[in-house]
Amino acid sequence: MSDSGHTPNETGERLQKLLARAGLGSRRAIEGWISQGRVQINGEVAQLGARATAQDEVLVDGRSVDLGAAASPTRRVIVYNKPEGEVTTRDDPEGRPTVFDRLPRLTGERWIAVGRLDISTSGLLLFTTDGELANRLMHPSWQVDREYAVRIFGQVDDDMAERLVNGVTLEDGEARFTDLVYWGGTGHNHWYYVAIMEGRNREVRRLWESQGVQVSRLKRVRHGPIFLPSRLSAGRWEELEQADVDTLSDSVGLDRVPVKSPTPTEKHRLRRLKRKRPSRPDDRRSAKPAEKGRGGAKGRQGKGRRSRG
Repeated sequence: MSDSGHTPNETGERLQKLLARAGLGSRRAIEGWISQGRVQINGEVAQLGARATAQDEVLVDGRSVDLGAAASPTRRVIVYNKPEGEVTTRDDPEGRPTVFDRLPRLTGERWIAVGRLDISTSGLLLFTTDGELANRLMHPSWQVDREYAVRIFGQVDDDMAERLVNGVTLEDGEARFTDLVYWGGTGHNHWYYVAIMEGRNREVRRLWESQGVQVSRLKRVRHGPIFLPSRLSAGRWEELEQADVDTLSDSVGLDRVPVKSPTPTEKHRLRRLKRKRPSRPDDRRSAKPAEKGRGGAKGRQGKGRRSRG
């Protein structure tokens, strides 16, 4: 028993696990908050290793956190087709449009972006209400690959393709494509599909630039087992069904939990949002065939490759 008379809870779940599931951040980030004294349980500063239940009063930076939903976990995931020109942040100091602007509003939860796409990159971006799922999908240890359609300006030969798959040294370490497949093109512009295991800043672009060629278009078409649906136009989103959420959870070793149904208020908002048409110029640009996803690519993790020639 502590000096204040509070007996630590020994039957609940790890505090960082509950808070991550509640969508506040990754377990690692929350462990840092606990170490910094930013988290309290029942009026006391929490310690690493602390456990909690839905009945405990938990504060983060002085704000109360409802652990009810985290103690009875549900999981929601949406697929968003990000257009060029949007930034992956909740609030942009420059006032640029963000990827969160068009997402459905939630009650008592928040959407967490699974990784980032830079302002000039379009395509598949996953969002979830489960912080632990987001963290695992982003962490290199889980070996979740991402696939991109990329248009290259310049000449790509077999030797260059070999280097990009075997690995090149960038300013922040070794990097490589786990897959590189030529799609097609004319003149100096050609499309490729590439896959990569990590999500370092601008890694796909920097890999190509290290070989003296320029990326003129870049679009993510797959994240792990989830493909960007061809029916989903730029600026649109759709929510994954239970089977797809289960597949995604299985890919990173998480227990399957029910997909939470939208509240009546959320359903009304969803119907209104789906009736709206994207209005930004980039949203109406037609997609190239190569941007719609490579059939049969699902699950490919090897070093298969072929270049134009």
